[in-house]
Amino acid sequence: MIKPLLSVCAGMLALAATSAAAQSWPAKPVRIVVAYPPGGVSDIVSRALADKLGAQLGTSVIVENKAGAGGTLGMDAVAKAAPDGYTIGFSSISPLSLNPLLGKVNYDPFKDIVPVVGVMYSPVVLLGTPAFAGKTLADVVEQARREPGALRWGTSGLATVGHITLEQFKRAAGVDITHIPYKGGGQQQNDALGGQFELLTTNLGPVLNGHIKAGKLRPLAVGAPARIDFLPDVPTFAEAGFPKANMMSVFGIFAPAGTPEAVLDRLNAEINRALAQPDVRARLVGSDNVPTGGSAADFARFIRAEYDNNRDIVKQAGIKLD
Repeated sequence: MIKPLLSVCAGMLALAATSAAAQSWPAKPVRIVVAYPPGGVSDIVSRALADKLGAQLGTSVIVENKAGAGGTLGMDAVAKAAPDGYTIGFSSISPLSLNPLLGKVNYDPFKDIVPVVGVMYSPVVLLGTPAFAGKTLADVVEQARREPGALRWGTSGLATVGHITLEQFKRAAGVDITHIPYKGGGQQQNDALGGQFELLTTNLGPVLNGHIKAGKLRPLAVGAPARIDFLPDVPTFAEAGFPKANMMSVFGIFAPAGTPEAVLDRLNAEINRALAQPDVRARLVGSDNVPTGGSAADFARFIRAEYDNNRDIVKQAGIKLD
């Protein structure tokens, strides 16, 4: 009876210590590791959140950019940080739901990192370029079946959300479309405007939106939970009959596994509170992103579902990074 009793006492002491630490949190500055370079949308959004969190928590919230390897360097830093609530990460979900399927990462996406809260999603839009004569997604399917491999679909790179969207669409529609991967979005958009290929998947943004308004690029479908305000007449992939191709870029806050539950709950509540503020929402919407928020459990379930979905299509399509 002595050993079990000692074990129970030790467990109670550890729980009490954890609870006390959580109640005193935060007692020093909190660091947000952003998995992308300075100056981009992720950096802008994370700094807006940091300002709000600092005011709400009564402490400094410092942003540290740690970019590289598609976000995995930043998430690796989060995974290896002390699980005390003083280091959290801001990233898309790809370093958890996609990158581990394509090559070795130095963390377990479901054991070393915990989702705290979803922050936003960035819709993915499929566009017809001047080289594409069709006007709808149905026209894409019709031409792809009539001329297998003739249609060319540009994305920002191998194993990106745009590429996964393409592979899901090809699989569901039973068509052959040629993938044109770029390294980033700048040249991709220039070549699209020049009609170097017929179709393009990319995230919305002010420059791209201007080309759409000018009629230089024709929106055919969007990857989003619902139609977006900027393109109210354009169906989602799901509405058009391709729910698995209804991909979008999803971003959130993450923490090292082992972070006290009370701290995670507080972070979730405070970030949801920040996302509800009109100026933060305006910052997100102004950068063509949609605020989300919600529970940690729902965010975790979404990431697991995306991982399972991506695993199937990566295997089926034989996607590999160079």
